[in-house]
Order: sequence, then C-alpha cells, then structure tokens
Amino acid sequence: MDTPSSSGSGGHLLHLHRSGGSSFRRRLRPGAAGEAGTPLGGVSYVSTPIPDDDDAFDVGANRLETLYSNIEMNGQYKVLTYSSNTIALMQQGGLRIQAGEKWKEEETVELEGSLGKSNAVNQELVALERELATHRRTGAIDSFCLYLYGIVLRDKGSEALARTVLVESVNSYPWNWSAWLELQSLCTSSDILNNLNLKNYWMKDFFLASAHLELKMHEEALKRYERLMGVFRCSDYIQAQIATVQYSMRDLDEADMIFEELLRTDPFRVDSMDVYSNLLRAVDINPRDYRAWYGLGQIYEMMGMPFYAVYYFRKSSYLQPNDAQLWNAMAQCYESDQLQMIEEAIKCYERSANNNDTEGIALHQLAKLHGMLGQSEEAAFYYKKDLERMEVEERQGQNFVEALLFLAKHCKSIGRFEEAEHYCTRLLDYTGPFK
Repeated sequence: MDTPSSSGSGGHLLHLHRSGGSSFRRRLRPGAAGEAGTPLGGVSYVSTPIPDDDDAFDVGANRLETLYSNIEMNGQYKVLTYSSNTIALMQQGGLRIQAGEKWKEEETVELEGSLGKSNAVNQELVALERELATHRRTGAIDSFCLYLYGIVLRDKGSEALARTVLVESVNSYPWNWSAWLELQSLCTSSDILNNLNLKNYWMKDFFLASAHLELKMHEEALKRYERLMGVFRCSDYIQAQIATVQYSMRDLDEADMIFEELLRTDPFRVDSMDVYSNLLRAVDINPRDYRAWYGLGQIYEMMGMPFYAVYYFRKSSYLQPNDAQLWNAMAQCYESDQLQMIEEAIKCYERSANNNDTEGIALHQLAKLHGMLGQSEEAAFYYKKDLERMEVEERQGQNFVEALLFLAKHCKSIGRFEEAEHYCTRLLDYTGPFK
C-alpha cells in the first residue's frame, strides 16, 4: 500500500514491514533532527515533538542484529540481554518474533507434517508480551515499542488491547504509517473505527480515509481525501487514492482521467497501477467485444468478488442482451453470499429463460428462488415449465425428482388432491427418502 507523503521530518524514522511472519528493518533518514512540518491550509492540528535519538542505534543493537541474522533459528538460541535503549529493544523484539515464527514453522512440520495441523505457537510472543507490558506500566516505553507491543498482542489474538496500544503509539508519534496500517487492520467495523481515541493530527485524516476505503465506506473516504487534497495540493498519493475510491464507486470515467494525469506526470509510476490496469483491461482488448467484458466478469466471479463480476457482466449484456448464459452468470453473482440480492437474481433468470436457456438452469433456479421467498404459486409455475422441458428433452435426474416432489406437496396443500396423487405416483418410479 502507498504511504502518504508527509512534510519533511528529520531525525530517525523507523518503518517496520511484516511479510508472512514478522520481519523488521530500520531506515535512517539523512539530515539532522528537526521539527516536523505541519501543512498550511487552515487546518488546526496538535503538534508533536520528534524524539531526539542521536545515540539510538548503539553498537550493542547492531551486534544483536548481526548475531540473530547468522544464528541457525531452530529454537535452540538464547535471547541476549536487553539494551536499555528503546530502539534496540524494539529491534531485538522484532528479531525474536521472526525467530519464534521460524521455530513454530519447523515445529509444525516436525509434529504434524507440512500439510497437517499443529498446536505449535510462537513462544517468543509470551515472553515479549510480558516484558513489553512491564515497560508500558513503568512508562519506560516509546511509540515504536508500543507499535511492537501492538503487533505482539494482535498475533496473540488480544485485538481490543492491541488497538488501545496502537492508538497510544500513533498518538505519541503519528508519523509511523506502519503503526496506522496495523491499527487499520484491527478496525473491522465502523463502530470500532468511530470509538478510537485519536488526537487531531493530519495523519489521522490519512488514516480515517484509508480505513473508510477498506471498509467500503466510499462516500466518507472520498470526502476525506478531497479535504486532504486541499492541503496537500500536489500529492500523487491522494490523487491515486481518490481515483481508487471512484473506481470502487464505479465512476470509471473520472477514475480514468485521474490515472491518465498521474501517468503523464510520472510515466514510470507503479503505485495503484493495478487498479488502473483493471480499469483498462477490457477496453484495451476491444470495448465492443462482449466476450472481453464477459471474460473479466468470470475472472472476478472465480476470485469471489461478485460485485465487480456483476459490473462486467452488465457491460457485456449491453452488447449481447440475448445471451442466456450471460444472464445466468449474472444471476449467480446476485445469489452469492456477499450480495444476496434474490430479486435481482430472479430478474436475470427471467431474462435467461426468455432467451432460450438451453441448459435449463434458469427455470429450475426461478422455481427454487420463488420457493425460498414463500411464493409457492410462482414456484409451482416454474417447476411445471421445467418439468415439461425435461420431459421433452427426455432428461431425468435430481431436478426432475425435486420438481415432482414440490408439485405434489403444493397441490396437496391447496386441495388439488388428484394432481397431487398424479405427481406422487410418478415419484414411485424413483428411489429415495421421499418415498
């Protein structure tokens, strides 16, 4: 994910990255420690001093990193004595987590095999949680160690406390974007997000905009990014985020214009170009070829993203409105667990049935969906039509039995006993629990 550009801040900026297990690195920015600039634009924010850590990375910390990098991490190592320096403490903690993850992987394979399940845990998390909790209680902890503590709590499943600790970290030092991202990953609902006790820094606005985008609260995300654009007028990051929001809101023309402008400014840009490639892929193939849009819809459907699949299926249906297979595919997306738009699915299946659905999917699904909605008359109508189709095609199977069973029960429930008897008699030719 992009990192929002901030005003130049001197001193040391520690940036932690996690990949698979937890891995950490540090980056020393050139230049003397200075006061972080707050952008002008009429927005009032709380100022926060940057800690002066000229002696932060002492020799002991560097030796510790070298030692842990060279050791054979098989769970047989001894943890070195902590340095009193908090940066060294955090660096060591990160390496210990990494070593613990390596040990856990090896223990899992040893106990259960590479594809089996194991109760192996990262033993370093327990010790680190205890030590960092002690430092937090005594006040001998800085924002970066709070960040580490939040990661440890998250990995142990203590999400509520992890959020509290990460809020303390970003309130103490708001320029660690990695801490904001970890906090964002723990905000799985708008209620959780709204209850965070965050100070009013401009980084908070970046965080809330990003979190709203992640939670698919697109209107709120767009409003925040547009406000930030009024302060950071030349920020490519914000422009790309606005384009991403508009892409998610299906305002594709506006998103396309912004991405084109970004590419004119920086032809070698990489960030957010995956979104732009999704936007252009179908058009690059042939915007008038319905198969291109249909293929994109199938890809998103296989990826479990029915909202995007429906968008591309609709684009295809404008070009090929009489394709029953296309309408069936769109209906299945509406039926998905993510959307659960049954009425829309019924409309699509009706279009398919009216366009000679040779596979017989539409009639059967229309009968089932109307039955789910308690619309028994409509369900019976489509079951009869499906039954007639299968008789003409001399097809018999589970769908045939299902239609007979429903019609037998339906006719009995409305007092049409002769018809019910007829369907029951036909059911006797089949074996199964319905007998």
